[in-house]
Amino acid sequence: MAINLKNLELINREVSSYLDAKLLIVTKKRTIEDIRILIHKGFYRFGENRVQEAKLKYSQLSEIEQKKIELDLIGPLQTNKVSEALELFNTIQSLDRKKLVDKILEVKNRHSNVKTKKYFIQINIGDEEQKSGIRFNELDNFYDYCTHNELKIEGLMCIPPNGLNPNPYFQKMLSARNKLNKKLKLSMGMSGDYVAALSKGSNLVRLGSIIFD
Repeated sequence: MAINLKNLELINREVSSYLDAKLLIVTKKRTIEDIRILIHKGFYRFGENRVQEAKLKYSQLSEIEQKKIELDLIGPLQTNKVSEALELFNTIQSLDRKKLVDKILEVKNRHSNVKTKKYFIQINIGDEEQKSGIRFNELDNFYDYCTHNELKIEGLMCIPPNGLNPNPYFQKMLSARNKLNKKLKLSMGMSGDYVAALSKGSNLVRLGSIIFD
């Protein structure tokens, strides 16, 4: 699979036409060569699902390249991977339980080489048993727990149920954000539903398969 640069440029212009919306390129299963091409083309925000895969690839970038990029963890984070994740990612988008928050706080207090500065709360917006994320009705308490412990919550993230109309779920996210804190960002929308997400106020769309042939 190669990068469809023409399609990527069109999508980037489309995303940029929305106020305060940005593109995050999902590089799961992509090579370091692909990542370097994207950096050369002026794309700097990337997302990975697994800590180990991200560490293996992004450690190969030069110091100059690493300073240019912003790397997000968009997949579930196990507590035994927290130390590695905090050294590698600028943003962790998958906060979903108090145990994880407690572990992050513990590591932050013990280590000085923490790179992660921002966090998103992942909401299981469809209440699906097989998906990560806090239950929707737990959002207020979980947000208060994070902020009380001085963890910088940048925004909210979700993955709507596959095969269903995503619009009601994106609207639910938008309403929840506006009620909780209008300054929070919304990370929602992937290759199959990013247009709908943008129409509902998404600030960050996470695209992978649509960019690669």
